[in-house]
Amino acid sequence: MSTLSIFSCISCNLEFDIREIRYRCDCGELLEVIHDLNTSIPKPVDWQASLNGRMGETAFQRYKDILFPSLPGESIISLHEGDTPLYDVSHAFPDFHNLKLKHEGMNPTLSFKDRGMVTGVSWANDLGCQHVICASTGDTSAAMAAYAGASANMKGIVLLPEGKISPEQLAQAITYGALTVGIETDFDGCMKLVQELTNKHNIYLLNSMNSVRIEGQKAIGIETLHQLNWKVPDWFIIPVGNAGNISALGKGLRELYELGIIDKLPRLAGIQTEGASPLYESYKNGYANLIPQQAKPTKASAIQIGDPVSFKKAVRELKHFNGIVEAVSETELMDWKAQIDRLGISICPNSAVAVAGAMKLRDNEFIKESEDVVVILTAHGSKFSNTAVKYHSDNTNQFANHMVNIQPSLDELERTLEL
Repeated sequence: MSTLSIFSCISCNLEFDIREIRYRCDCGELLEVIHDLNTSIPKPVDWQASLNGRMGETAFQRYKDILFPSLPGESIISLHEGDTPLYDVSHAFPDFHNLKLKHEGMNPTLSFKDRGMVTGVSWANDLGCQHVICASTGDTSAAMAAYAGASANMKGIVLLPEGKISPEQLAQAITYGALTVGIETDFDGCMKLVQELTNKHNIYLLNSMNSVRIEGQKAIGIETLHQLNWKVPDWFIIPVGNAGNISALGKGLRELYELGIIDKLPRLAGIQTEGASPLYESYKNGYANLIPQQAKPTKASAIQIGDPVSFKKAVRELKHFNGIVEAVSETELMDWKAQIDRLGISICPNSAVAVAGAMKLRDNEFIKESEDVVVILTAHGSKFSNTAVKYHSDNTNQFANHMVNIQPSLDELERTLEL
């Protein structure tokens, strides 16, 4: 086995060689990647101190020793992902002591999925894989298609629920060169087919059940803390769909704590929509076993998932971080999207779920006035232009900013502008 990384079952702890292509243990449970961080980072304080001098590197290269030390540098396929902005919006929300938004929509394909794909596609490259595949609600497919396209000898295959992703997301998968297949089902149906196909054929799966891909997404929390000069906020708040990102966030923070780089852990909050809320329903019942749902249509289409693959990983992290799960309505998420957009920060509906959740938790005083909060924004608003235009075209929406149409007349323009 590799001296730096192994696969380990999250249930029975059975171990496997990191270079073996597998996604589940023989017992049927998911795997996680365990690194020998004492070897890859023998002197954590020195490693931490070195990071400020490595800002010319890509974020993945800078943090690789904790993200995935077994990946050879020559196999990395990067699109210069990372180093995304951390916006301080406390001035706009006086009910919060300190509110920051980490905008992962500023990555190359406009979502946080680039963090995972730099790892997953690079590892597929190192393994010599010729085909990679994913099921997607839009963001995973865009990222995988782009990184596969950037490689020399790899073809991307994307399965999409037909008619359930935005035109912009569909365009990304197509233009980046992936073989794009629309299927008359939902995401969960596409995911089932991907698993069946990869069990039968030599095609590398890159959904979040691939624990190698998840390792790259640890960079979101690690980079945020680096930007905060390692001052740990009281809360990280994140939208939850397939539950891979909250699992990665927690794992990365735990590893920083175990290395002694941070001296406390934040709380985690996972936010879902009311119509696609299996984790929330489990949380309300003391983290009872997952009961899959038929996810209802939502503006937050990327998290319209009723049977999250990484459910058990997410529950483990939430318990470890004294976490909480909340659900928000369609009105809440779209109203908060409009308000954040007005700050000049364009966010997707899925990100707005997290923002709405943060506001709801503050209103209910789960988040205290004195506490510092970081909300993870997962994708850029430009991926969902039709959703935004439709919201603002309806004057009954509280924060609508509808377009005014006039004739080409100076008098009429002056009346419209009230000059």
